[in-house]
Amino acid sequence: MIKNNRVGQHTAKLLLASALALTALSGAASAAGELHLYNWSNYFAPDLLERYEKETGTKVTVDNFASEEDLLAKLQAGGGGYDVIFHGTTTLGVMVEKDMLAKIEVSKMENFKNLLPAFTSIAGDENRDYSAPYMWGTTGFTYDPEQVPGGKLEESWKELFEPRDELKGKIAMLNEMSDVWNAAAYYKGIDKCTEDPAEAQVILDVLMAQKPDVKLYSNDGTIDRMIAGEVPVHMQWNGAAHRVKAKKPEVVYVYPKEGTTFWTDVIAVPKDAPNMEEAKAFVNWMMSPEVAAIASNYTGYSNAVAGSGEFLKEDLKADPAVNTPAEYNDRLRAYKACSPASKDLREKVWTKLKS
Repeated sequence: MIKNNRVGQHTAKLLLASALALTALSGAASAAGELHLYNWSNYFAPDLLERYEKETGTKVTVDNFASEEDLLAKLQAGGGGYDVIFHGTTTLGVMVEKDMLAKIEVSKMENFKNLLPAFTSIAGDENRDYSAPYMWGTTGFTYDPEQVPGGKLEESWKELFEPRDELKGKIAMLNEMSDVWNAAAYYKGIDKCTEDPAEAQVILDVLMAQKPDVKLYSNDGTIDRMIAGEVPVHMQWNGAAHRVKAKKPEVVYVYPKEGTTFWTDVIAVPKDAPNMEEAKAFVNWMMSPEVAAIASNYTGYSNAVAGSGEFLKEDLKADPAVNTPAEYNDRLRAYKACSPASKDLREKVWTKLKS
């Protein structure tokens, strides 16, 4: 009887300790802090935000930027107070050079082992000290066969830069300096990292000649715009094209024969991030297979995480806009780290185009 009573007391103490521990954990979760993300619009699965908040107790908020130029300008001006930012390799290189990013040592994070070998290094951040890969894809153009002459367009940038009469004034372009510059450079057979002012003038001439035929330059709403039939042809990222196909299966995504930009977006942390530890934990979390797959299923882009394939939707795996057919591999043009002189020419051309 006495022995049983002691056992009962011991059990009660254990239960009390467990209850206190759970209370403490609950309190820790609710006080886990905040996380402020800065990303393109429509480029992160809402389900992932909810999942991360439930798993960690961290309150997550998201702001959107319209272009990477806007992102860079805002951060350089000291604005935002963001913890995690999503952007491309060109901006990554600039930020590393300007000492704007925190050295979070992604290569030492637990989930780094999940990355595909091709993504364990990147130009501008060769050791993966500052960034983790997010989505990757291509920049081509999408057209609706029902709205173009003869129902088919040539696999060439000519369809955008020298559009047929029926398409003049109906072309939509991305509002992204690098993508637009690169496409014009490919079309004219010019090195996209050229330092030659004469070649930059050729690119400017192509873009200025095209400008009257462009209905708008925009990174936002490219999916809805094509679905609604507002434009018949749209310079577009392949993931956006995939999401258009979900509503309009007949649309065609083109890998232009002159060259198609192959890009990788990254996740990084500003040097002055107010919630540094939460930011590091989030970056590590994003490199887990199921999480990466959920991101791909929403955005329509491929990810860089091994093992994510089993969680991907079948239509994503089957779409040639997402999984580039082998015959187009020689059209893909990878990111190049251009010199300051080359970047300066690009910025001058862009400024003149948009003025």
